[in-house]
Amino acid sequence: MLLGEQEQFLSYNGEVLIFQLSEPKHVEGAADKTMHLCVRRMAFDRDTKLFVQKSSGVFSMRGSHLKIGIVCCSCTTDSRTGVILPCILMKKKKRNNVVQYLLLLLHSSNQFEQSFHFKLDYELKEDIRLFAGPSVLWRHANKLFHISPNTCTVLSAPVQLSSVVWTGEIEDEGTVVLGIRTAYLPESEDEDMFSTSDKVIWGSEFFGYTIETQKMLTGTCFMPHAYSRVVSSVCVCKNKMLKRQLRILLVAITHKNQLICFQDGLPKGVCELPYENPRLVKTAVTSSNDLLFIVSFASGNTCVVQKRDSLQVASKWQKVKSVLVDDYIGSGSEQLLLLFEDDSSTDVLSTFKITDLGEVNYASGINYKHDVPAAEGLQENGLVTVQALERRLQAGCTSVRELQQHLGLKKKVILESCRALIDLVEGRTHTLPTAKEEGLVSLWDDVENPPHSLSKETSSASRVPDHFIEKLWQRVVGDSLVVGVKLPESFYLSLSDISLSLVMDQELSSISPIIECRNRIIKLNQAFSALSVSSCQIEPPPKKMKLDLRSTNDLKKKYPKRCSRVQLDGTKTVTAVTSLSPLLAFHRVCCIVLLHAKKRKYRDGSLQESKKITVLCGKTLLSLEDISNGKYSVKMLRDNNYCTGSMEDILAVLAVSVRFSFQIVSSDCTLTPVNSWLLGEMECTPFKECHDNIFCHKAGNVYGTVFNWTLKNPFEGVLTVFCRNLTVLFQCLHSLTRVLPPSCDVKLLRSGSKGALTEQLALALEKEMLTFRSSFFSKESQAENSLAVGNEPGKKISDAPVASLLDSEEGVQQFRKKLQNEREEGVLSMNQTMNGALYQEIALKIAAAQLSSDMIVWRLSKS
Repeated sequence: MLLGEQEQFLSYNGEVLIFQLSEPKHVEGAADKTMHLCVRRMAFDRDTKLFVQKSSGVFSMRGSHLKIGIVCCSCTTDSRTGVILPCILMKKKKRNNVVQYLLLLLHSSNQFEQSFHFKLDYELKEDIRLFAGPSVLWRHANKLFHISPNTCTVLSAPVQLSSVVWTGEIEDEGTVVLGIRTAYLPESEDEDMFSTSDKVIWGSEFFGYTIETQKMLTGTCFMPHAYSRVVSSVCVCKNKMLKRQLRILLVAITHKNQLICFQDGLPKGVCELPYENPRLVKTAVTSSNDLLFIVSFASGNTCVVQKRDSLQVASKWQKVKSVLVDDYIGSGSEQLLLLFEDDSSTDVLSTFKITDLGEVNYASGINYKHDVPAAEGLQENGLVTVQALERRLQAGCTSVRELQQHLGLKKKVILESCRALIDLVEGRTHTLPTAKEEGLVSLWDDVENPPHSLSKETSSASRVPDHFIEKLWQRVVGDSLVVGVKLPESFYLSLSDISLSLVMDQELSSISPIIECRNRIIKLNQAFSALSVSSCQIEPPPKKMKLDLRSTNDLKKKYPKRCSRVQLDGTKTVTAVTSLSPLLAFHRVCCIVLLHAKKRKYRDGSLQESKKITVLCGKTLLSLEDISNGKYSVKMLRDNNYCTGSMEDILAVLAVSVRFSFQIVSSDCTLTPVNSWLLGEMECTPFKECHDNIFCHKAGNVYGTVFNWTLKNPFEGVLTVFCRNLTVLFQCLHSLTRVLPPSCDVKLLRSGSKGALTEQLALALEKEMLTFRSSFFSKESQAENSLAVGNEPGKKISDAPVASLLDSEEGVQQFRKKLQNEREEGVLSMNQTMNGALYQEIALKIAAAQLSSDMIVWRLSKS
């Protein structure tokens, strides 16, 4: 910088504004001295890769260079038009230590406009900022002062502060000053608050002060008070109001040579700076949407910190005169302009560098004119390609964020549904969160008190008869928890509509309280002579039809007494099996057991009503201590050649086992080796409660396997194996094949015996035929009734013998007439239209009948 001149650099709309204060050449005889404030607009030429002057302007002031100076310059908003204009603050010293300050606006015509001026008895030195208005803000004697064109008077803010770290616009708040002051602890403040204890420890605090509304903002929404002693400068990157709370993303530089990122008042990342005494931090957004933090140091050095997975120093430079941020090459994104100190040249833009730490990289001193044009074109094409790929990557990231939000919403709905289910079964009234609590806008008025009918229905749904449940028990088998509900013999509900649910009886916000489990229904007759385990039947792959509830109820109107008679033949137990290890992570878990069933009402042999009910069976308490003590373990001991396990132990073993049935046929010899193999090599003993089922006590993997050997005749039998997994099954079959005769044929029965399936198929085909006949007969009777109404009684032809009619010519004519009438009646009956509801009912009945028969045919083909 030349003697007698002062320079300031400012970036505005992609141009570099150079403000120079110079003294003109002295003319002899001139009594008054004049200073010129000159401005030059410099733009970057992409062809020559140099800065060229576009225009210039001058503003004259009376006085010497010892009395006039440039304080600062910035781009601020003109409140009269809302346009952002370059603004420069000048000072002029007068007598008696009075300093006059003048604020100038620069228009596009390079004309300077005096916005306002004011006088002070001291010189501005600390925390001078220009903001919208334009207005001037500064700190003096630990007090905050500001002046604007609207007031033209210096105003003092009612705050005491030691420094100003940031000034800018905040959404819904206007111009905000973020400063540091000595901790002020009013007596009415709650001593338990974190902010208070933080103030007491550090003795200082952050605070925000709004210029327009003159109110205080909580400093902890910017950063914790613990950083108040080390932070020197702050740059707010993003700010918005969400649910009446201020959300802020900012970076701060500290005296410890660190750059720290804060989000909503909490530190999110830190980076060690390469130089000492950081002075100022500003941001830039590049073409790849990378957020860069430019840190200037008192020594004239500069570094750039990039935020990707973490904060890292991306580049650094030394001997930097000034750093400006703007779009200098017209690419639509921001670049960094670094102006370096050069004592050998008088041109301030002789040594520079334009970069965005990516594809854009221009520097002075490089002769770009000798570059090959084709290579430059390829480089530009590569830049366009990279930008397009980055846009696609950003679109993919946006889609992933939207998907995460959608999954979060689904999880929220599931958790709210689980809470509603728990409240329902425990008889409490569930209150849904309001739209305000969920951060939504309600499309209708929220009703605080629900209608009486709704609350009445909810309370009645939880009241169920107590005689539905006879006993609730639980067992631990390996890594599985088995919960069983014993149903009484008088249980009249359909077994195909029964299931159990396990719900955690505690408030957990991170996981779903519904426990995933599989259900199984076990039926034991009164004599304990047979045992069968049923599970959900799968439909054949070729046909899977969905019938609505009304049609399904109509299909089950046939033979209701037969179903009831089958269900009343013994005791039934419903079991739920779930994994044990996830529950043990909570050490102690209380589960609510719910029984879901479908209640049907019959009248005059037909189904009148079908209603789903939920029965609260009780609660089960599970703790790691009880499991370690073996409280719920299965105990299968030998006693006089019998297995003494309780009925619950037997059911628990069967519930966790997989069932396989094998048909064994021997044509040459009897099957007596099977029974010897079970009692001898496999060390099996029959259950004391049901002798047909035997428990394997052999050590190893096969221990705990249950067998059922049914001998139809000396040469044919069915062996049913209840094992934990396929490995145990293969071991059992391998051992069995060694004792069976070579001529034996072992076949897997997938869906039951052929005899029972054949009988079921015959009944299903008979039902399908009856459905066809009843459907068409009902339609035919409707057609006959409609025709009978249309005929007149007087014109009805008598049913005379055919032979007597053919004896005479009149008889033949009468016979022809009768035949013609019958033909017309047949045509009319064929052309009768059918009601849509009737057709839907007939179609659903026929489809259900065909689906039932197809299911049995598929099972028969698999057996």
